[in-house]
Amino acid sequence: MTMPPRQPLELLDCSPPLMREPLDTDRAAAVARVFKALGDPVRLRILSIVASHAGGEVCVCDITSAFDVSQPTISHHLKVLKEVGLLTSERRASWVYYRLVPETLGELSGLLNVPTTV
Repeated sequence: MTMPPRQPLELLDCSPPLMREPLDTDRAAAVARVFKALGDPVRLRILSIVASHAGGEVCVCDITSAFDVSQPTISHHLKVLKEVGLLTSERRASWVYYRLVPETLGELSGLLNVPTTV
């Protein structure tokens, strides 16, 4: 049994591409690090606490009190979120305040915001 010749992909696919261009190797690695950081439930909760806090920033004391883990563990998770560019911090006297980095969240949103219609 012979198969009919295949048509070029561009003739078969009438939907627009999901992205303008594919991620290069370095960008894919950077985005994967962000998603890996968000793969931890504690870090995902920390991000949601900061995102939902009035005023757009949260004192580390408010973050720590929301968990049943040690302060050094929370500090480690905050460090990971800062390293991947999801959070930024500012020290004020003896407290550190955390804020989201809108550009990083916007980029992730752009990657995940794909049309649902085909």
